[in-house]
Amino acid sequence: QVQVQESGGGLAQPGGSLRLSCSASGNFRSISAMGWHRQAPGRRRELVAVEDRDGTKDYGDAVKGRFTISRDSAKNTVYLQMNSLKAEDTAVYLCNVLTGTSIFTRNSYWGQGTPVTVSS
Repeated sequence: QVQVQESGGGLAQPGGSLRLSCSASGNFRSISAMGWHRQAPGRRRELVAVEDRDGTKDYGDAVKGRFTISRDSAKNTVYLQMNSLKAEDTAVYLCNVLTGTSIFTRNSYWGQGTPVTVSS
């Protein structure tokens, strides 16, 4: 089985920073991409950031310029540095892991999420 575990969420003030971590473990041959999504009550789940195996990064419009994704492939770990936090960033942040190198063998796995609350 593949396990995905996030950590680093918590409470921050507007303008503050948090650093999230996500690690994948279990049975898989390779990882194609790792990234972060978030979901707030009453809102659609949205992309935060993703990095693929080649190092290509993509960010959601709402976080561009404020969040930075990085990956340690040797550790199967991805990080999300969150700066200049806003109240609108309050959500549960979920890590997504995409395994395999072919669309025919690819699988997607999700962590349970780590909550982030931005409030004064």
